[in-house]
Amino acid sequence: MAGIEYNVAPIPPDAEHTTYVEAGIVSFGIEYRLLDEAELAANYEGEAMQEIQDAVDANTVEDNGVSIHVIAPHTGHEYLRFDCFANGPHYHYIEPSGEKQIIVEYDPIAMGDMLAWTMRQLRTRLAPMLVHAGGGDLVPDLDMALINERLVDVEQIASEAEAALAARPKT
Repeated sequence: MAGIEYNVAPIPPDAEHTTYVEAGIVSFGIEYRLLDEAELAANYEGEAMQEIQDAVDANTVEDNGVSIHVIAPHTGHEYLRFDCFANGPHYHYIEPSGEKQIIVEYDPIAMGDMLAWTMRQLRTRLAPMLVHAGGGDLVPDLDMALINERLVDVEQIASEAEAALAARPKT
């Protein structure tokens, strides 16, 4: 199986920076994320922090970009996350307990732009990805016509966030 399993919960979406689009049995959260050591320290401690630090190069991480969260609104559980980051793009399968996840590195050379790839996966592979993350009970109630309609909004919000980031002066 692709990816690395971690026995830590992912950093939750930041409500202040996340826009939600409802699509029936699932909702999509679109967030601009800044991931750095301070963000890690604010969310992890002890063994969890050590596991994260062991996984990142030289115990540092500095990255940012758009994240797309796939959430079951009736439980609030996030099953999938696509981190379309500038330096280390990747995606997550988050098990129902929320305490374990598989993180899969994304290869932009082989797979192209991650946001475009993410939107394709959400349109064509959402059901099997949910099953893999432990959300198989959601699949029978997926309304793909509604989801595809709402993904137009998701893609627009995410593209606008990426464009705003690209337009910001480099510091």
